[in-house]
Amino acid sequence: MTQNSKGAQAALWLLLAINLFNWIDRQVLAAVVPYIREEFFAPGVEQGAFVEWLLKFFGSFLGGNPENAMIGLLAMAFMVTYMVTAPIFGALRMKRWWIIAFGVIVWSLATGASGMAGTFALLLVSRCFVGIGEAAYGPIAPAMLSDLFPLAVRGKIMAFFYLAIPIGSALGFVLGGVVAAWLGWQWAFYLVVPPGILLGIWCLFMKEPQVAGETAGISAAPAPAKRLSLKGYIDILRIPSFRFDTLGMAAMTFAMGGIAFWIPSYIHEYRGVPNLAQVNLIFGGILVVAGIAGTVCGGWLADRLRDRVKGSYFVVSGVAMLVGFPLWITALYVPFPYAWGFIFGACFCLFFSTGPTNTILANVTHPAIRASAFALNILVIHSLGDVISPMVIGAVADATGGNMNTAFMVVSAFILLSGVIWLFGARHLAADTAKVADTTAQEER
Repeated sequence: MTQNSKGAQAALWLLLAINLFNWIDRQVLAAVVPYIREEFFAPGVEQGAFVEWLLKFFGSFLGGNPENAMIGLLAMAFMVTYMVTAPIFGALRMKRWWIIAFGVIVWSLATGASGMAGTFALLLVSRCFVGIGEAAYGPIAPAMLSDLFPLAVRGKIMAFFYLAIPIGSALGFVLGGVVAAWLGWQWAFYLVVPPGILLGIWCLFMKEPQVAGETAGISAAPAPAKRLSLKGYIDILRIPSFRFDTLGMAAMTFAMGGIAFWIPSYIHEYRGVPNLAQVNLIFGGILVVAGIAGTVCGGWLADRLRDRVKGSYFVVSGVAMLVGFPLWITALYVPFPYAWGFIFGACFCLFFSTGPTNTILANVTHPAIRASAFALNILVIHSLGDVISPMVIGAVADATGGNMNTAFMVVSAFILLSGVIWLFGARHLAADTAKVADTTAQEER
């Protein structure tokens, strides 16, 4: 094993561990939504002037009880700060490990502050800082992995890296549900702080590794990041594969982000499944098994079909969404416990696209602009996606007298839309990938 491969493997494992806690910190909040509602919106709880204004504002067009919309606002605050600051961190010209270390430590401390929040306004502010911290990590980590591993194995590497999504999300739901039931919801936030800080400190001792070329066996110094102007970002959007991939991811993120935030509360409160901790435990188990299987299978199949099916990364992702959509719709109406089986099938299909869609982003952008390209992708998919969908679900539920099935149906249509968009993008992928590979190979000579 070469020194470069050792450095790449070490970076992969550390980034995977960080990504794991990234998703734990995101989903802990979703697991304790009923506790948050009871803590801050129970009858007789006094609110500050800002929160009172928000309640009156939402109440003016949603009815007199806009608590669900307010809870959705917590997810929106996180996503707004995340997507707005991600391009800033993606364009910074400094050691990437230092930027990641800053982000991990900031979001870990902010997560702890979420547990300490004595008012809803302070909780809202703490979620904003979680978003800022994660923005320092989000665009840089996949760009770094894309630099370190060649084109032939990049799909597998991305799929492995994004295993942190189902595993971390599952741990977030389980941790939030079980710890909140035993020690109180605040401790679900406290317990993730120490490991996050330790991982951030570890990053400070990592060296910037050598970069694997677009073809196997080539090593080079890290491609210097380009500070892009507005025209540079417009040029990225002009890459057809990037555009179709990002729009499909936005539709998928709209659906998946809103559903993931509300599903424990939906199953427990609307569908009447008792014991919130047990609901989080079962759903967490489904996420782990279905998420790992879907993510691994998606990355493996897309790589396997790369030389046989034109635009395989798009095709695999699009077909998975077309299969997952009816499974999810069925889960909304089949009684429990049978609904768990359809939820499992839907999760498997939804995670199938994780590795392929992120591999597309890496394959169609030059190494020097990859971090900025991932940052732009983050900005677009979240501004059009899960920035608004958790609050949309809450608002529709409030406006329909608490009918969460109607709210879930509204966002579920975007699962189908994402599949259609990805299938349309397949015809562009080969040409866009070849253009980047040719340009990079010429520079390496």
